[in-house]
Amino acid sequence: MLRIRLARVGRPNQPRYRIVISEHTEPIKSNYLEIIGNYAPTEKPKKLAIDLDRYSYWMCKGAQPTKTVSDLVKRVS
Repeated sequence: MLRIRLARVGRPNQPRYRIVISEHTEPIKSNYLEIIGNYAPTEKPKKLAIDLDRYSYWMCKGAQPTKTVSDLVKRVS
């Protein structure tokens, strides 16, 4: 099953996240199919960029978002 989830990148104490499409059995920092956005929660104001067209595409293909990702998408739309 495909998941739409956050993958942490960045330095210690300065997290940044990529919104990625990956297989649910893969480790989070491992292989992913596509990066559809990014999220920087430590910046003022918080920065969130997501390609809603690609998000919709992957949802139609059966990918399931995590709760955090679905909450972030609700903020954007």
